[in-house]
Amino acid sequence: MTDNLELFGATEPSRAALVAIKKEVQALRTQLNAWAHQYYVQDAPTVPDAEYDRLYQALEVLEFQYPELVTPESITQRVGGAVMEGLAPVRHALPMLSIRTETDTQGSGAQAFDARVRRELGLQDSDPLVEYVAEPKFDGLAMSLRYENGQLVQAATRGDGEVGENVTHNIRTLRQIPLTLPSGVPPLLEVRGEVFMRRADFDALNERQRAQGAKIFVNPRNAAAGAVRQLDSGITAQRPLSFFAYGLGAVTPADEGGPAFATHYVLLQTLKSWGFPVAAQVQIAQGASELIAYHQHIGAARDQLPYDIDGVVYKVNALEVQRRLGFVAREPRWAVAHKYPAQEMVTRIEGIDIQVGRTGKLTPVARLAPVFVGGVTVTNATLHNLFEIRKKKVRVGDQVIVRRAGDVIPEVVGLVPGAPARPVYVPNFQMPKQCPVCASTVVREKGEANHRCTGGLFCPAQRKEALLHFAARRAMDIEGLGDKLVDQLVEQHVIGTLPDLYRLGLVSLLALERMADKSAQNLLAALQQSKQTTLPRFLFGLGIRHVGEATAKDLARHFGSLDAIMDAPEEQLLQVNDVGPVVAHSLRTFFDQPHNREVVEQLRACGVAWEEGAPAERAAQPLAGMTVVITGTLPTLSREQAKERLEAAGAKVAGSVSKKTSYVVAGEEAGSKLATALKLGVPVLDEAGMWALLAPP
Repeated sequence: MTDNLELFGATEPSRAALVAIKKEVQALRTQLNAWAHQYYVQDAPTVPDAEYDRLYQALEVLEFQYPELVTPESITQRVGGAVMEGLAPVRHALPMLSIRTETDTQGSGAQAFDARVRRELGLQDSDPLVEYVAEPKFDGLAMSLRYENGQLVQAATRGDGEVGENVTHNIRTLRQIPLTLPSGVPPLLEVRGEVFMRRADFDALNERQRAQGAKIFVNPRNAAAGAVRQLDSGITAQRPLSFFAYGLGAVTPADEGGPAFATHYVLLQTLKSWGFPVAAQVQIAQGASELIAYHQHIGAARDQLPYDIDGVVYKVNALEVQRRLGFVAREPRWAVAHKYPAQEMVTRIEGIDIQVGRTGKLTPVARLAPVFVGGVTVTNATLHNLFEIRKKKVRVGDQVIVRRAGDVIPEVVGLVPGAPARPVYVPNFQMPKQCPVCASTVVREKGEANHRCTGGLFCPAQRKEALLHFAARRAMDIEGLGDKLVDQLVEQHVIGTLPDLYRLGLVSLLALERMADKSAQNLLAALQQSKQTTLPRFLFGLGIRHVGEATAKDLARHFGSLDAIMDAPEEQLLQVNDVGPVVAHSLRTFFDQPHNREVVEQLRACGVAWEEGAPAERAAQPLAGMTVVITGTLPTLSREQAKERLEAAGAKVAGSVSKKTSYVVAGEEAGSKLATALKLGVPVLDEAGMWALLAPP
């Protein structure tokens, strides 16, 4: 479609220009009608809401500029939607009308709405502020519930605003919607609200659908609409739907015994007292400034809400003032929807790059034609992993939908439905066999979706994570080497690999920001002290995938030396207690990388050392097969020191007491674990008793 704004300018357009404008209007109506049919009737949206809104606003502009082109059939003259075949039509006693939409991101929409209201009411700047009610704008399906003498007799969708669909049989399955109202309600009561699906319920539903090989829903709104409009209420009953009330339709007049509400806020609170759920975020706001504040507050909390919203709604609070303001065309003057920036947009994949994370995970990232989505311009979006790319069937050059929610990394949702076929063959994307950062081997373990770089000690992308893990308390225990300092050391190129830690000098440390002489001296002392360690600590500190503290201790006990571990084939590694095929393969892959062995040798050359023993010493483990629990404060040993001595003697140190526990070692202020041991009859030792247990026979 052409840029219709270029057609504006002349007060009286030429015949040729008018013909072009008519064609543009017709093209916009045709496209919008097609999208509306997919959205409202088929429950299968094919474009993001923002794309629909963009074309809708373009049509509104043209019809405003050339009112002679407006026809009753135009989509701007109706709410949208139609009666689905198979569901009986329902004519609404009062039309379910749409409201005007503001889409700015800075608050001018709220200011413009307040200015219009004040102008219509004839208010001056010196007059009091107008009071409003602000509410979330739910992304669901509008619903009208008709009660007669306190009984639910009819539920209808909005449809085209005048005629909807009778879905009473389905709505009766929603537990949030009362079937009977308390005494005191008016004889006729039509409650308006939104049926929707909470995000957690939507995710659970799709998991069930996926497990059954059934249809996967596009979004919660799509799932909710499809559930409400089923011909079989048994299907609806299986869908986790929710409901929020937000207003009234037809109601018994006050002079005939009906309610005489003064404000919209009181109306909502009364609905709540009658058993209808009302959103907790409903709030009274005084003037434009508080509307803007509400818009910003809800926008900041939007991603934490348990359900989807696409904006907020402002309504004049006083119902008498609402009646004075009335309607313009098919929209109330007293209400407006203030949307948030689009969170889904259409763009094109221009390339696929690989990003290597701190832990070595390789993530394919789509390089996009720039698109404004979720309040920012997005040029990259994650594709997660190779399996996601295959499932979404995306390739370079494809038109795709991109989603962004809050601070979440933008992602490619999938192909644009109905997009033209690729004009030329584009091969499937393949993951690289070598890391694009360090050229180390890339592996994908059986049963995992992610590919990983094996160069943990060598890869620059993993440098910070490797340093922090190496320095951790249960590894080399280098006190003072935290996140902020590691960031500086790496980003200023002071450190490249782990051995560079032990080459640090006072001058290079003092050159760092906020590094005082005392702190630098303390860090150098901690580094010097860490050189004397144990084989399990050193092995754990290398950050080998799947090798935790317990596995490192088992390996050290079994082999006795690091060289024996590095050279052991997988068959020998599998002989170690609790080492399975995955761990054995991970160890072998790690030590088969020459640069990893080089890092180990450099660390040794820097003075890092530990005591090693012969493999034959494995037999001298007096506590082999025993399970011990430590509780309370021991007189001379920390829990970690006691644990190391017990594990060195072959015991397994557990965190909880059971009938299978061999001993409980208890110190001062021992709590529930001691009580459990006494109850189960498990032997209890003090520290002296533990030493006696460890003493050779």
